[in-house]
Amino acid sequence: MATDEARILPRFLRLTALNVLASVVTPLAGLADTAMLGHLDDVRYISGVSLAVVIFNYIYWSFYFLRMATTGETAQAVGRNDAGEAHHALYRSLALAAGVAALLLILQRPIRDFGFGLLSGAPDVEAAGREYFDARIWSAPATLMSYAFIGWFMGREEARTILAATMTANISNIALNYVFIVKFGWAAHGSGLSTAISEYLMLGVCVVAFLSKSGRIAPTLAQLLDAERLRRLFALNRDLLLRTFILLVVFSTFTNLNSKIGVAQLAAASIIMRFYELGAYLVDGAAIASESLAGVFRGERRLDRLQYLIRLSFSVGISAALAFAIVAVGFPEPVFGLMTSQPAVLALCIEYSIWLAPLLLFGAVAFVYDGLMIGLTEGRALRNAMIISGLLFIPPTLYAAITHSSFWLWVGVSVFIAARGLTLFVSMQILMRVYKREWRVADSLTALSSKP
Repeated sequence: MATDEARILPRFLRLTALNVLASVVTPLAGLADTAMLGHLDDVRYISGVSLAVVIFNYIYWSFYFLRMATTGETAQAVGRNDAGEAHHALYRSLALAAGVAALLLILQRPIRDFGFGLLSGAPDVEAAGREYFDARIWSAPATLMSYAFIGWFMGREEARTILAATMTANISNIALNYVFIVKFGWAAHGSGLSTAISEYLMLGVCVVAFLSKSGRIAPTLAQLLDAERLRRLFALNRDLLLRTFILLVVFSTFTNLNSKIGVAQLAAASIIMRFYELGAYLVDGAAIASESLAGVFRGERRLDRLQYLIRLSFSVGISAALAFAIVAVGFPEPVFGLMTSQPAVLALCIEYSIWLAPLLLFGAVAFVYDGLMIGLTEGRALRNAMIISGLLFIPPTLYAAITHSSFWLWVGVSVFIAARGLTLFVSMQILMRVYKREWRVADSLTALSSKP
């Protein structure tokens, strides 16, 4: 086992480091976007974009299972040395992504009207949000197909390709935001347009990287339409979709209730959550590395390697979250002063910054186990944990809605994240016992069948 650990550790750390670099540029680009909007004379632009982002979170993150399912299926195929199935996992996800994207473009107007009809925003705030939506929605094909490609590269442990694609998207997004928002004065529309263009650039990098591989396997209709694999894929996607939908409901409820309390509260909460996302992406470096390796180890049926991976990813994830929390919570005024020049918004950011500590530390546990479960393609466990956590989110949030209390809103979202970590921890302990029993039986049967 010591030899295995010596081999897994550098492999894990390499993937984690590359994934952190790839992941962290996304919230940094979001922070740059927020900062440019936050320094405009009118606060309605940052508030309007934050409402539009809620709608896009529902749209795009509802289909994030395209990335997660592709990662787990590809990694397990790699662990079984099944190159054909690894490629077909990508092709099935790309076909599904293209179909969904076409539907989103056809239905963009009713989706936009329905989304803003549900959200609570002043007319001028909503107008800014609609400008952002109308520009960004055209990136649907690029966004969803990139999910499939990124999941495939993750499953194959090709983190350098992911880094190149993500860096291209986010650096271009920052540059285009500066041109469109600061130079051209296009405000919310410019922010949405820059995001859309950068997502197509990301897809371009993914396509070029895929086509440059010498070991490509062409799709065959029989394997693409294999009934058992399609059944498993749709069952996994169903569970991941429900898991993601509940996650979106929680955070959109948090955003929407803040908007009812006031424009300044909404802006401050948006900034705080941007920093939470940045810390989450740091932890996600370990979580994403765990996705890749957990899938491979399940494909290999190596329980010892999987158990070591769990301990390793947990240690790295908690350490990253703690370091970020110390900086953000310990120095709130200079940190959040970079994001807004509005005195009322900055004062609220400083007041709410203490909530970053529980969000980041509890979140680290949830993110790491989330990554492990995705790599293991245990969608049912992820779904059930999210249902329990979502139910626990309701009481404090309902009280916050009745009393218009920001304090209880933050309590609600903290309870939700803490419950996610705890339920996934318990689920993982159960799964380890199940794997131990099932793999021992499978190995015994293999040994018997190999005897003359």
